[in-house]
Amino acid sequence: MSDPDANTAFAVALWDGLVEAGVEHACLCPGSRSALLAVAAAWQPGLTTSVHLDERSAGFFALGAAQAGRRPVALVCSSGTAAANFLPAVVEASLAGVPLIVLTADRPVEARGWGAAQTIDQVGLFGSHVRFFAEAPAPGEGGPGERHAAALALRAVALATGDRPGPVHLNLPFREPLQPNEASLARAGRAPSARRPVVVEAPPAPPAPIVARAVAALRGAQRPVLVAGPLPDADPALGGAVDAFSRATGWPVLAELCSQLRLGPHTAGGAVLAGGEALLRQQDFAARMAPDLVWRLGAAPTSKAWAAWLERHPEARVVGVHESARHFPDPSWRVDEWWRVRPAALLQAVAEQLAGEPHAGTASWRDRWTRADKVASQALGRVAAASEPLSAAQVVRTAVAALSPRHALFLSNSLAIRHADLFVPTSIRELRVLANRGANGIDGIVSSALGASLLGPTLLVTGDLAFLHDLSGLASAAQGPFPLVAVVLNDRGGGIFDQLPIASLGESVEFERLFRTPQSLDIGPLVAGLGLCFDRVSDPIALGAVLEPALAAGRPHVVEVPLDPARQQELQRHALAAVGEGLRAERLA
Repeated sequence: MSDPDANTAFAVALWDGLVEAGVEHACLCPGSRSALLAVAAAWQPGLTTSVHLDERSAGFFALGAAQAGRRPVALVCSSGTAAANFLPAVVEASLAGVPLIVLTADRPVEARGWGAAQTIDQVGLFGSHVRFFAEAPAPGEGGPGERHAAALALRAVALATGDRPGPVHLNLPFREPLQPNEASLARAGRAPSARRPVVVEAPPAPPAPIVARAVAALRGAQRPVLVAGPLPDADPALGGAVDAFSRATGWPVLAELCSQLRLGPHTAGGAVLAGGEALLRQQDFAARMAPDLVWRLGAAPTSKAWAAWLERHPEARVVGVHESARHFPDPSWRVDEWWRVRPAALLQAVAEQLAGEPHAGTASWRDRWTRADKVASQALGRVAAASEPLSAAQVVRTAVAALSPRHALFLSNSLAIRHADLFVPTSIRELRVLANRGANGIDGIVSSALGASLLGPTLLVTGDLAFLHDLSGLASAAQGPFPLVAVVLNDRGGGIFDQLPIASLGESVEFERLFRTPQSLDIGPLVAGLGLCFDRVSDPIALGAVLEPALAAGRPHVVEVPLDPARQQELQRHALAAVGEGLRAERLA
């Protein structure tokens, strides 16, 4: 047994510290051992809470909310396998650099290893996937108490949001009684008498030696390229810095959609290119446009065409520009040098130092890229507009056109994000693009988008398998007025497998059953059974007509778009062929 006042006071002090350090939302999963944490969270001023029946879904909900809000989100569960269900979201958060504060209640040390119900080894449960792990002592009996709880909370948030953001894990044992003490709860949100340490962080300006090194490197380059992979939490100043850098240097910028650089006012100058995927798939063009220097921002680009382009030009020097000294996203081992510096600060400093210098050579190089990008964009647009019936290309273009800066676009992994990266052009309209590009899995997609919708209206574009994989997330959507619209690209299975080499072997390897995993579930009744709005559309005009009121309604709405996978494959081939024809007509390939 323990002192109920000590238990409650510890939980209250922990939440006091978390909220003071910047946590604004907590995802709570029902449980007995975690009861004090849940009730103390609900009583905490300045903290919003959501309740989730499924810990796996809760983890991805928190992930989406943390991505969209650029702030740490807390996750709470009881002891036992409940905690293990957080693992997929913790892995994604670790690889994507998303701050989560994972709080797992536990039995005290003396109760472990004796066959007690709902008890597993939770010490270090998430291994190397967390930035920090600590187990607090059970409250009471002369332990460190409230000061320790508050300090532990501050430390957890500081490490989750530091130079290498990601999840942290606090394991919190409680002895019975587990019900709260109301007198202690009433202290929630009041400033405690104990003094707390404060962390003050100010991002430093780029060191002068790195700026000098960067300037020297680019002055000798004739065919430089700035490449941006996924940047889920891009510095808001990055777009302007990229524009200033390109104007000062003449560099072209190849940006994936999830880099946050393809959409926004900074694209008005024309330096940011959307057609990198289509252009680099044109062998003649890719060979002609061999780079000699590449600066890469963010994670490694997803495009296989990009990786193949670098492999064909081993003489190109590749520099990774990344804030963290401990994170090296380089699956092809092509980065020659890593610069630990804020990308926006470095690019702006270089632009200011080179202001007024001539860059005729690189400007003509960029001009060839921008001309080719214009050809690609026009060809892709024509093919998408002419496709009948409604295609995935039209869906992603219509989706982006329907959104405003107050919305967010969430893209599912597999084909949805690839269609968007290929067919969505640059635009001066600002739009946040979110995706789980850490581990690149399809699990938890609906839950993540639902979490993102806490911060504002969100449009999810997903495949049918990813949608069905997270039906528990859809069930959570029915519990509140979440402003989420989910567009389901339903090709009746795993259409992305059609693009793999094994697809050519057909039924000799039982391709349909083993890989494409066809499904025939009727999505409409599933959605209706949860009390959610549903539409099925098959033409672009109908899709646009549905999306606008659905986004304005502020409640969950599912829109199914039936697709023929064979037609989608043919459309993509036709689009890439049209890009090649356009380049040859303009003598760019």
